[in-house]
Amino acid sequence: MKKFLIGLAIVLAIAAVVIFGFVPTYVGKGMNVTINLPPYPASDAAKELHARLLVADLHADTLMWNRDLLEKGSWGHVDLPRLQEGNVAVQAFTVVTKTPRNMNIEANTGDTDNITLLAFAERWPLATWTNLTERALYQASRLHEAAARSNGKLVILRTKDDVVKFLQRRQTEKDVVAGFLGIEGAHALSGDVNNFDKLFDAGFRMIGMAHFFDNEMAGSAHGATKGGLTEAGKQLVERMQERGVFVDLAHASAQTINDVLALARRPIFVSHTGVKGTCDNNRNLSDEQLKRIALTGGVVGIGFWDTATCGTDAKAIAKAIRYTVNLIGADHVALGSDYDGAITAPFDTTGVVQITDALLQEGFSEAEIRKIMGENVIRTLQFFLP
Repeated sequence: MKKFLIGLAIVLAIAAVVIFGFVPTYVGKGMNVTINLPPYPASDAAKELHARLLVADLHADTLMWNRDLLEKGSWGHVDLPRLQEGNVAVQAFTVVTKTPRNMNIEANTGDTDNITLLAFAERWPLATWTNLTERALYQASRLHEAAARSNGKLVILRTKDDVVKFLQRRQTEKDVVAGFLGIEGAHALSGDVNNFDKLFDAGFRMIGMAHFFDNEMAGSAHGATKGGLTEAGKQLVERMQERGVFVDLAHASAQTINDVLALARRPIFVSHTGVKGTCDNNRNLSDEQLKRIALTGGVVGIGFWDTATCGTDAKAIAKAIRYTVNLIGADHVALGSDYDGAITAPFDTTGVVQITDALLQEGFSEAEIRKIMGENVIRTLQFFLP
């Protein structure tokens, strides 16, 4: 019996090493692919211009993965060293709290959940295994903890004043990077609008109404029913607007988009999307939706993956940007990479200069490129954060 118990202990120890030591990295690396490896070529004109830009990206799910944000990673797309190298000034860190198995852009239910297994394998706190709000709060704590260890090189934007102070520092400190927190799907409130206050206090300043399935607040473009805002969802939108938190319409159903726009008194974000005009599928926005979002003063983040652009390079991204700018103007378009969101990207964040290059080739002016590459996002944060 003693030998059996010793043998069992050894087997369990080996299993623990495999599950906790190798599985999360294996899964994360396999789901966050980069087609081309650095360094990334670009024209001299693009490199010179890119070095002078304030670049901002509206969407990265990096906090979901068990990587140190302050260490340059060997896989995935975003960390502080790579943001610095890519001259990215502002990065939205969006948290994922639940995704269905076999998720797709047509129809999903919330009956299954991939994140429970990830939380277990990555040794998240026990409370996160069953509570979606706790999952959001835990991922937010990871960003705050990284900022605290960064010697001031990573700061978190919560208020207008934070943006002003960051921009002042950025004039002389090109290696300081700002992050702000967002949420993929209002199911992170665990069905209770009152949980909004906890999320606000944790620093969240952008909340998507839906992700890959319908939830208690809103319908998803990929849900089973694709309904609109529920009464609780309407309450949530009102509270978000009162507190200076941006509504994110990425993944939202057509009816949810209509319902939110009917209530909108502030600019709306679409953190990561494509447009039907260049890539017609259920994931992307129609011309009419784009025009109505722009009327709020909103900003649309164009994604970097193939479902968003129907392409796998910077030229495809620039083509989608060109179409959108022609439709709603350069003041309403931004970058929305979906980095580390289980996508295949043409480059990691050190290669964003290739978008600058592709925009030059598309004939955009320097003023337009400045807006698209980051100033639109930063301006909106500066004027509309609390």
